[in-house]
Amino acid sequence: MGLRVFVEPQQGASYADQLAVARAAEDLGFEAFFRSDHYLKMGDVSGLPGPTDAWLTLAGLARETSSIRLGTLLTSVTFRHLGPLAISLAQVDQMSGGRLDVGLGAGWYGDEHTAYGIPFPPIGERFDMLEDTLGALETLWSTPEGETVTVRGKKTDLVDSPGLPKPLQQRPPVIVGGFGKRRTPALAARFADEFNVPFADVDTVATQYRRVDESCAERGRAPGEIVRSAALVLCCGRDEAELA
Repeated sequence: MGLRVFVEPQQGASYADQLAVARAAEDLGFEAFFRSDHYLKMGDVSGLPGPTDAWLTLAGLARETSSIRLGTLLTSVTFRHLGPLAISLAQVDQMSGGRLDVGLGAGWYGDEHTAYGIPFPPIGERFDMLEDTLGALETLWSTPEGETVTVRGKKTDLVDSPGLPKPLQQRPPVIVGGFGKRRTPALAARFADEFNVPFADVDTVATQYRRVDESCAERGRAPGEIVRSAALVLCCGRDEAELA
């Protein structure tokens, strides 16, 4: 079992705060530092000083850490056009020396899209965008340098793309996650190196893992090829009073 640190900076954290946590996690031997990719706070918190961009943050952390893996849980495909997103991923992987994990999702938080003027299509279209993105990244990463490729998706086409720049890793690990009953497990079985279930009870996590197993069986893929992970809230204290 591996342990990683995951933060939600939209709740109120500057870049400096995230850098301090990432460096501490690296010094203490955690496998990875992940952050959410959100633009709006959730719940009854101030959210000050305001959101930070996930990929700008990871680019900075890539240069200010040396060994810990870095990634998002999860980047919504609604936030960035597919081609520019692929460029950002490759560049952060290069800047980190090949330490990037790519977490992608269909998005769910409509209010943050409204707050920052980002289109928020119906869920079926968002899953089409996620499928397009996952498939296109596979193609862009595997297209030999000096060649171009055309990718026809359900919502997005790439025409005569050079597939550049390339990430330093031949294929950065891809994380898919969430609670979808059908398309989420199917996309995980098709594209993912890791499947994550966020903030859920044991029965819910087990059910999602089983759905991924079933989708793998349908594709003829060994379920053991996919790492299973769960994001959990951890409360720490030196005694029961501090914990409370």
